[in-house]
Amino acid sequence: MRVTDQIEIQEWELIESFIRASGPGGQNVNKVETAVQLRFNVKNSPSIDEAVKRRLASIAGRRMTKDGELIIDARRFRIQERNRADARERLVVMIERASIPPKPRKKSRVSLNQKRKRVEEKRRQGEKKSHRTRPTLND
Repeated sequence: MRVTDQIEIQEWELIESFIRASGPGGQNVNKVETAVQLRFNVKNSPSIDEAVKRRLASIAGRRMTKDGELIIDARRFRIQERNRADARERLVVMIERASIPPKPRKKSRVSLNQKRKRVEEKRRQGEKKSHRTRPTLND
């Protein structure tokens, strides 16, 4: 299964199990296993490099187990084949997102003029508030 030009996942890396889905389905709902649970062991996958694995773990969130296995449940459709395709598509989208490295943050500095404006505004605000106090006996 090709994800990007550099990443291709082999079929043996994916484990699919079929379970009964809740929801609509008519008479089939209690006898046909249409929902798909797709498992992909990210931690031991030779197809993905370490940087992509780290980003994929953060994108996956709770769908990633402690053992490094990504679990995707697909039960949107009534047909098993469509759920299989949906699970695989969602896996591809997640890996594509993880394969794009984040843009490095460029440090920025506050200009000297901005600092002066901020301090001047603070001084004006302080003056305004100091006039709100009650006059003392000395005034």
